[in-house]
Amino acid sequence: MKKINNGKRLAFDLLLMAFLLMTIVPVFAAETNNIPSATQQKQAVTGIVTDNKGEVIPGVNVMEKGTTNGVITDVNGHYTITVTNENAVLAFSFIGYVTKEVPVKRQKTLNISLAEEILNLEEVVVVGYGVQKKRDLTGAVTQVKATSLEKERPATVQDILRANVAGLNIGLDNSAKGGGSMEIRGKRSIKASNEPLLVVDGIIYYGSLDEINPNDIAQIDVLKDASSAAVYGAKSAAGVVLITTKKGSAEKPTVQFNASVGISTLAKKMDVYNPQEYLAWREDVQESIFEDHKPGEFSDPNNLPAGVTLEDWISYRPTTGNYTYDWLVRLGLFEPELDNYFAGRTFDWYDETYQKAFRQDYNVNISGKKDKVSYYWSLGYLNNEGIVIGDKYKSYRSRLKLDFDVTSWLSAGVNVQYSYRDQGAIPRSVNQIWANTPYSTPTDLDGNPMLYPTGIDNASSINSAYNDSFIDRSAIRNSFTGSMYAKIKLPFGISYQVNFSPRLLLYNYRNHRSSQHPVWKSFGGDAERRSEMSYNWQVDNLIRWEHTFAQKHQVEVTLLQNAEENQSWQEIQTTQQFAPSDILGYHRMQAGTVPAISSNDTRNTGDALMGRLFYSFDKKYMLTASVRRDGYSAFGVSNPHATFPSVALGWVFSEEPFFKFPAMDFGKLRVSWGQNGNRDIGMYAALAEMKTDQYIYQTLNGNIDLSNSVYVSTMANKDLKWETTSSFNFGLDFGFLDSRISGNIDVYKMVTSDLLINRSLTETIGFGEVMANLGEVQNTGFELSLRTLNIDAKNFQWNTTFNFSLNRNKVNHLYGDYENVLDDNGNVIGRKEMDDIKNEWFIGKDISSIWTYNVIGVWQENEAEQAAEYGLRPGDMKIKDVDGNKIYDNNDKEFIGYKTPRFRWTLRNEFTLFKNWNLSFMLYSYWGHKAPYQRAKHFEAGTLTKTNYFKIPYWTAENPTNEYARLYSDDKNIGANFYRSLSFIRLDNISIGYTVPKSFLNKFKIEGMNIYGTIKNVGCWAPDWEYYDPEAYNADSPNTVSSTNRTYTLGVNVTF
Repeated sequence: MKKINNGKRLAFDLLLMAFLLMTIVPVFAAETNNIPSATQQKQAVTGIVTDNKGEVIPGVNVMEKGTTNGVITDVNGHYTITVTNENAVLAFSFIGYVTKEVPVKRQKTLNISLAEEILNLEEVVVVGYGVQKKRDLTGAVTQVKATSLEKERPATVQDILRANVAGLNIGLDNSAKGGGSMEIRGKRSIKASNEPLLVVDGIIYYGSLDEINPNDIAQIDVLKDASSAAVYGAKSAAGVVLITTKKGSAEKPTVQFNASVGISTLAKKMDVYNPQEYLAWREDVQESIFEDHKPGEFSDPNNLPAGVTLEDWISYRPTTGNYTYDWLVRLGLFEPELDNYFAGRTFDWYDETYQKAFRQDYNVNISGKKDKVSYYWSLGYLNNEGIVIGDKYKSYRSRLKLDFDVTSWLSAGVNVQYSYRDQGAIPRSVNQIWANTPYSTPTDLDGNPMLYPTGIDNASSINSAYNDSFIDRSAIRNSFTGSMYAKIKLPFGISYQVNFSPRLLLYNYRNHRSSQHPVWKSFGGDAERRSEMSYNWQVDNLIRWEHTFAQKHQVEVTLLQNAEENQSWQEIQTTQQFAPSDILGYHRMQAGTVPAISSNDTRNTGDALMGRLFYSFDKKYMLTASVRRDGYSAFGVSNPHATFPSVALGWVFSEEPFFKFPAMDFGKLRVSWGQNGNRDIGMYAALAEMKTDQYIYQTLNGNIDLSNSVYVSTMANKDLKWETTSSFNFGLDFGFLDSRISGNIDVYKMVTSDLLINRSLTETIGFGEVMANLGEVQNTGFELSLRTLNIDAKNFQWNTTFNFSLNRNKVNHLYGDYENVLDDNGNVIGRKEMDDIKNEWFIGKDISSIWTYNVIGVWQENEAEQAAEYGLRPGDMKIKDVDGNKIYDNNDKEFIGYKTPRFRWTLRNEFTLFKNWNLSFMLYSYWGHKAPYQRAKHFEAGTLTKTNYFKIPYWTAENPTNEYARLYSDDKNIGANFYRSLSFIRLDNISIGYTVPKSFLNKFKIEGMNIYGTIKNVGCWAPDWEYYDPEAYNADSPNTVSSTNRTYTLGVNVTF
């Protein structure tokens, strides 16, 4: 190496020093100048971070932009940070919320409101036996945050879900208990259940939803496609609803108390005829029944029509001299009604049937997380009255949830739920509002109660209150549902978890009908005691492995082994003819002299093995594959097990370098295929059932003897197996304009094969039918969910959620029986599979298709001769005669519509004003379905001569409508009916709330308080339907009153 002489070294050192002086020193000086004065430029900033509803948010990151200076908010949403200078910018960020940057500008207090991020890709979604981030989902899964709906006071689990998930249909239940059925993506089975599987905190749940307190629920995830639900195998063909309950999270113990009280009223009242209108209507009824009636024959003799004299009127029928009395007899009034008429007594049966119902709901919970223990304990009391007098429901519910981190590698927990439900209500008969007349009263002139207010033994016209007063009933359900788990962390990212989940249900039913009742005294009164107990348990063994390779390859493996057993025991005691008295009712069954005892015990078992693989590359390409092998004791010995596979792919195309659409923040395509099973049938459906009987026979010597016999009542089917649903789903998840617009689109096709159907058999076999796997049903559909942040201003925020869904159902196959297809000359030109005419199931048609006679109007006066050809007359329904042979049979029936809606949509809007006020409302609609409008026929099997009626238009010569038949019309008993559209739009709820400012609450050491009010079922618009509520209407019981309630609720939620 060549040496450098001293002169050159000196020159080099001088140049280096000059460079340092010109570069480093000025930079250092600049940095020094930027250091604020400790007394003048550093500034402390404090404040509270809340969401757009005023709720505090703990754990928010508060960072000074461009530095590492930061803090997080405490359990009260409070923060304090010292910024480096008055020009600093603070960034507030938290998972699930839009990051907000705010300049300090010498402000010492900054209270911040964060808007929820509509498209939160890091949000955790519950899937079968695990969780995933929303970004990684490959199936059709929808999440509902129950906590975000608390101000709407959902009274049941169904209320949380109603109209909030595209493709999930919730039935309407207006009883004091509430609730409703659930159906995901249409009807998939004809015989087996179409209700989705319930899973609570990761454990399959066999209880009733009314056992679960909605205040305990944190979120609900709905698995709609086969690939998402396939991990539950033979229980998931109708979809899966995953409920996650709350748990302790904050370091500081939190006590929450909420109370709500409300009033429910009848939402829509169908007027019946008042006393004067009733008499005029009775006149029209009699004139319609007696076609050859004389002019004015049924008119009031004091107000006869023109051209009719009193002498004429007297000559029509025998009279007593009391012409008003004679007139009322001609109208068909009975003795008690006549007495009340002359005594000036009338009665409004609405007042005897409906009430303003009081509702109350109180809940308290304690939660927190201390060291290595998190806890949540809740107590709830619900006491509701229904709008029908006598309808009531009371429950006590409690949940205890504990989680322990025992060591760094062992955790354990317990989750216990208890519910007590009193369901012994005896509601009034709602049909008495029209079955009893305004001149029939609950008591006679002497004040004695009457069972039959009209004075005749008429099942329709009955005094429900008097009848119910002789009934003593108790129906109590106690349920205990628990789960215990232990989880061990093993090397290499492997974990093992075991769950044990027992459940016990006790049901005690007691009923006594007193011998003091005028009818029941004939058998000395009767009593029943029924006791039921069901017990089931499940064991889950879970192994999970998670690992990320080279920062881009993410792998998750889940393995499951499951076993279960379900048992039930039932004992029923009944008796009659108590001696010496039935005053003690069901408390002294041994006093009955006609006892009967029966019992029914059942048991079934199941087992399963499942494996699932999730793989993600670079957070852009996802694969989920699973297979489950199920066993169940209810199926035939030839098919004790079945296998259900699935596979799903996801592609986040918005992360690709070639994607150049700045307005779109996120885009992901999903495609999935999978198979699910349906095992929800009778647990002994595959077996032959033995029954005993007795018969009388005569011996050879002429004696009459009684003998016992044993016989087989049902035919076994050793090949009986699961229904299987194969489903294909294509989906798109999207987000636009910084997630201000987001949503998802799903298109699906589901084919359910091996339908469980009772197959009819020929009589020579000795059995009428056998349970078998036959047929195939197809469902196709489209779903859209759209969420938007419309306005996000300082004092005003507005969010909208819109859901749309449609489902098309089709029967592909039934029993496999074929028939010849003939041309007009009777020649065989092919073969086709036969329809099931009896059940009205048709190949290629929707299960809900309406196949019936087509009523095209009403016969008018100028069509009397044509009507007579069918044995009808003007005012009767005009039914389309398809083949023109003047005989109505199946050849004249047509497909005229559908029983289920053709599409559904929901619209929710939420507003936040001045950070403390929030307002929301929700609309939903079912459209395109029909139902028989029985009342428009005005034919009630003879009861029109004994009852009142609703104020529904009817045909007369003076009112020649084509929409309604005459009173007491005739259709020759073929069962024809008017069909009307049930399409409606409902304003389901309006909610307003106020968050009390924190500064005020601090004086009372209260952490938070919300005051709110809601109106449920605000209004319903149905353009073509006028009979009560279209959603509550039961087409299978068209004359039953389908009343709905409107509920007004006030409540408060306090956090300590």
